[in-house]
Amino acid sequence: MYGYEQTAYQGDPYQQAMQQGMNGMPGGAPYGEPQQGVPQQSLYPEPSPPSLADAVRAFTTGSMPVEDFQAIFITSKVFCPRGDRPGFLALHNTPTPVIPMFSSVKELRRYAGKESKHFSVSGAEVLDLLPTGYGFALDMEGEHRMVFDAKAVEQMVEFTMHRMYG
Repeated sequence: MYGYEQTAYQGDPYQQAMQQGMNGMPGGAPYGEPQQGVPQQSLYPEPSPPSLADAVRAFTTGSMPVEDFQAIFITSKVFCPRGDRPGFLALHNTPTPVIPMFSSVKELRRYAGKESKHFSVSGAEVLDLLPTGYGFALDMEGEHRMVFDAKAVEQMVEFTMHRMYG
């Protein structure tokens, strides 16, 4: 027979089954219960969240609520052009000063050129480091550019603080 030992059981059959494992599998835990030291894998993996570029596209077309966009933004990597000194580069030829930021290196290079210097930070770090009174422009040369003025940034900071600390 397949999968069965050919020797007769000696002693308690239940104990021997637990020593060999249920259904011939190693471990000994009853079916459906996790085994110690064995990593569990889901049959249905968690879907990955949309990229920041996808979130920008969805938000600007109205198919994503502001809360969902902000949740994605704070966990995403943002690319910023940099100068010779540390810190954000600001554009002052707008009604309020804004910092150009990009959802990908490709978007940044579309704006600043192939040889541009840049750094990356998370969206949450942007909200923490952005100077008071400044907004930011996301994907300025992209099809779905977004501009957040200083008031919108303050609202994002409030949302993030509430989400992180309750």
